[in-house]
Amino acid sequence: MMDFDIELAKKQEIINNYLKNALPSDEFPQKKVIEAANYSLLAGGKRIRPVLAMAVCEAGGGDSKAIIPFASAMEMVHTYSLIHDDLPVMDNDDYRRGRLTCHKVYGENIAVLAGDALLNYAFETALNADCDAAKKVKILKIVSHASGVMGMIGGQVIDLEGETRRLNEKELSNMHRLKTGALIRASISMGAVFAGIDEKAYDKFADKLGLAFQIKDDILDETSTTEELGKPVKSDEKNQKSTFISLYGLDKAEKMLNDTTKEALAELKKASGNTEFLQELTLYLLRRTK
Repeated sequence: MMDFDIELAKKQEIINNYLKNALPSDEFPQKKVIEAANYSLLAGGKRIRPVLAMAVCEAGGGDSKAIIPFASAMEMVHTYSLIHDDLPVMDNDDYRRGRLTCHKVYGENIAVLAGDALLNYAFETALNADCDAAKKVKILKIVSHASGVMGMIGGQVIDLEGETRRLNEKELSNMHRLKTGALIRASISMGAVFAGIDEKAYDKFADKLGLAFQIKDDILDETSTTEELGKPVKSDEKNQKSTFISLYGLDKAEKMLNDTTKEALAELKKASGNTEFLQELTLYLLRRTK
């Protein structure tokens, strides 16, 4: 029987080891931006997106080791978004993953460039990977769409608009489907494409998982502590953001989280392959404390 904690730690370690040497050395005149990018990239985190890509690839019978460059590229995209999200012009947060944010250490100008560098290097990393060209193009289309104006960036725009007015239920769901859900869905689709299975079989699972992930984030921002999260709590309230808590209240949000997680698990059972690890990962995300 699979030991989930051990298997998760193995996958996280594989990704972390790859990321340690992913960026160019810092022996260049522009070494400060490389240092800043690595500061955020190697700051820890759950590595959920690359782990999802590896897990779906394995479930479909693919080689999870071969997908590592693509999975790591997804983590670079995610990290770039966090650097920019923390900037004073956005959420203005001073801490991330238990330490000062990139702009607090390197300044706003270098932090912007570090985020830009990670986004560009994500595509360079994927393009340099040893992979069938047609498959590589398909994966890169998934990543570019998910990180662009019809994905994460679009969700961020709606999020900013939600600081000046209360979003309605449809707008809130759409925002999170783009801002948080897009990269989660892309990671899952990436794993399916790499394994050579129909990514549509995982679409509904990916949608539900992305939604549950964001509901949990909103709950933790309300109920956790700065020490547990490694970043300021109640920042959504401070920035007057529209969240599942502000729209529905804590009790209903917690019920929605449990219901959405159950729906995600139900959709996962319909997907092909050995999904045991993915089932446990879904429950792990439900129980997480940070």
